[in-house]
Amino acid sequence: MSGSRNVHVVGGGLAGGGAAVQVAERGDAVVLHEMRGVRSTPAHRSERLAELVCSNTFKSTDVTNAHGLLKAEMRALGSLVLECADEARIPAGTALAVDRELFSAAVDARIHAHPRIEVRRDEVTALPDVGIIATGPLTSDALAAAIAARLGGASLAFYDAIAPVIASESIDRSIAFRAARWDKETMADAGPEGAYLNCPMTREEYDAFIAAMIAADLYHSHEFEDIPYFEGCMPVEEMARRGAETLRHGPMRPVGLRDPRTGKRPWAVLQLRQEDRAGRMWNLVGCQTRMRYPSQSAVFRLVPGLANAEFLRFGSIHRNSYLNAPATLAPHLALRDNPLTLFAGQLTGVEGYTESTATGLLAAINLDRLLRGEEPAIPPATTMLGALYRYLREADPAHFQPMNANFGLLDELADPPRDKALKRARYAERSLQELASWRLEYGIVSVTAPSGVTA
Repeated sequence: MSGSRNVHVVGGGLAGGGAAVQVAERGDAVVLHEMRGVRSTPAHRSERLAELVCSNTFKSTDVTNAHGLLKAEMRALGSLVLECADEARIPAGTALAVDRELFSAAVDARIHAHPRIEVRRDEVTALPDVGIIATGPLTSDALAAAIAARLGGASLAFYDAIAPVIASESIDRSIAFRAARWDKETMADAGPEGAYLNCPMTREEYDAFIAAMIAADLYHSHEFEDIPYFEGCMPVEEMARRGAETLRHGPMRPVGLRDPRTGKRPWAVLQLRQEDRAGRMWNLVGCQTRMRYPSQSAVFRLVPGLANAEFLRFGSIHRNSYLNAPATLAPHLALRDNPLTLFAGQLTGVEGYTESTATGLLAAINLDRLLRGEEPAIPPATTMLGALYRYLREADPAHFQPMNANFGLLDELADPPRDKALKRARYAERSLQELASWRLEYGIVSVTAPSGVTA
């Protein structure tokens, strides 16, 4: 490899893959370690880099949404992951949803083609002296043990659940209808009818669905007992146990939708989100689950329009590990006794594709700065990225839990308007201005690997 320094990036997911490109584009030689190919994980299905496991959406692109604002900041810094997501985008309203196969293929190709990146298929069992650890929630036991030993065992764990995916031709389109809530989830290539399929339910159908779900046979393991779920990935049956109305006021809320057969709002709606560009696969939105496979078949086929559902992927549950960042890591998410060993992705305590990718991007920027003899730089807490880092730095270690991007993390406006939409627009405007000033102050340039790069 032609780079001047060897940097080891451990983990070929969104955070690690994006970080590897950032480091390489800034002039350093990178060894990207990915254990899939040598060891599999309970959740991945392929050996491709940047495989999406839980969902196919990076959430909103609207800057007045916290996830959309974070993406705007990432685009300003340069993000290979978002560029490839744009290339693989499929209809999902204002959300950036992708065809999983096209997306991972694009990221995989760009990384393998980079002249300063060597991809090694091996299991790393020790912390690199110079590098970024982005092994995600499925970090191998050996590396997790090495991290715990180095950090004094101060780590946490929770469990994550993913939703089923069904075949398009098995959905009864005489019942399921395409529509967007208040017509706000449309996209040019989705057609005027909206990007989502909606399965309407009467009160009786909904009650039967909830009852069957609560009575369903679950996958049990002693590992799952007394382990907290992250709220954003709560299994659907756990939500149902909180009360019969929980789902109807959550992922199955019917507001903004009307059943074209009756012209009325349904009692509840199960939405389906397109998984691939061709529209052959559909994800059951909000239906992440730990039900056993036969129970999933029986329960979800009670939903109107899904009586003959063909399951292409059943929902499942898997271990999700993360570090107690405020108790163990430096402000730039590095070892406190070695600033050149940084962490990124879900392992740091952020939750979500966009958040994980963003930490990989900043980890790469800061590792490059450190290698050039400069101090690490963290955006101000008036930016979404800076606010996430502040949370990871200042949260109460005794009650630390993973965090998504949200406007509650940001510094308050000097004179906040009462109107919620206007307030969020002001947040976004200030954030992007502050990020530009921060980049100028620290001389941080935007880099991404050109799509035509060849080794």
